[in-house]
Amino acid sequence: MIDWIITNRNHNNSPWQGDRIHPTPSNSLMDSKRSHPISPILILITPYTKNQSHPMSETRLLKQLPAQLISPENFQPYGQVIYASSDGKHYDSTDAQLLLNNGIPRFYIMRLTERGRKFHKITRHVKCTQCLGSLEGKEWLIAVAPPSEAPAPKLEEISAFRIPGNCFIKLEVGTWHAGPYFDGEFVDFYNLELSDTNITDHDTYNFLQNQNLELEIV
Repeated sequence: MIDWIITNRNHNNSPWQGDRIHPTPSNSLMDSKRSHPISPILILITPYTKNQSHPMSETRLLKQLPAQLISPENFQPYGQVIYASSDGKHYDSTDAQLLLNNGIPRFYIMRLTERGRKFHKITRHVKCTQCLGSLEGKEWLIAVAPPSEAPAPKLEEISAFRIPGNCFIKLEVGTWHAGPYFDGEFVDFYNLELSDTNITDHDTYNFLQNQNLELEIV
């Protein structure tokens, strides 16, 4: 059984946070084109202020994305997973296949703080690949969707991955991605992209603005 959760009380005496409403079979979270349930979606109720001439609550959706442990096989639609290799190994297809010829490559360490697991924006870079890995062996999370020509990724194609600190990932050109995310206070990441990627090659879709939707890696 997949639950719908009302997480706030409005002036119509809706349930308190944590109360669960079980859908009837006709309203269950079953995709009409699939034979299996889709991921759970939580409903967040947020009251309006007295000055607003709207109903006393609005509905915001939160889609949960179960994080799977990353492997070269399950990450293949989005890029590559690179592990340590012996010294002297010759270059082959298991090395990161990079596209960095559209500008000046930039390899740097970025510190991210208190990222949590929720997001409502997802981004792609169409001029270069991107490599990301954590320092100090710290585990982290990312959500991705395969490259496409569409202006937004398909919601059902977004997957989440748990990445240990003994590897790094290469995102293919055009791969939609949200992250890195993590539970600790901060994590340092090494990042390989172009010097102007975050200025001229940062195509972002906002789920909250366009679909009143947030996503959470669980």
